Amino acid sequence: MSKREDIMNATLDLIDEEGLQSVTFAKILKRAKVGSGTVFNYFHNKEDLVNEVYRDARMHMGQCLLLGYNSELSLYERFKCLQLNRLKFAITFPKEFRFIDSYSYSPYISTELRMLDDPSSSREVVMSLIIEGQKQGMIKEMDAQLCHSVIHGIITAIVKGYYVQKYPLSEQQVQQTLESSWKAILV
Repeated sequence: MSKREDIMNATLDLIDEEGLQSVTFAKILKRAKVGSGTVFNYFHNKEDLVNEVYRDARMHMGQCLLLGYNSELSLYERFKCLQLNRLKFAITFPKEFRFIDSYSYSPYISTELRMLDDPSSSREVVMSLIIEGQKQGMIKEMDAQLCHSVIHGIITAIVKGYYVQKYPLSEQQVQQTLESSWKAILV
């Protein structure tokens, strides 16, 4: 792992453990086991560092969302694939998911970065699926971004319950979650 990755991982760990406001460069340096000069070789300031951690987490989530995605499948099957991948990402990479969830609307994250369309185009795929479903009369007529927020919010709420061990997220519960998020936007 490179020094840059060590710094970014240490930052993500500390934000997850203590919250963004409590994280200082001194803590990051200690956790990453690097000197202050090393941090400033890669990042101008804390805001720059946090934005890079956010960018990497969003890019990673975007790649994971499209795993196994097949545009030839039915609208419902494609929807389930995306939502299942979102759920799997949240379970497999909880620090990244919590960070994205907590800071997507924070003024700390730049507006340009918040609107990031990752290279895998996962955002475009999700939005296109919603719009296609609306044109077919299957998905409710509403702003596509709002619709996306509804389905993302369902997964986020379920995952947060899972994180605090409210339920185990058995296969049946996963399927119920996918079905509920689908029904939430169906006409």
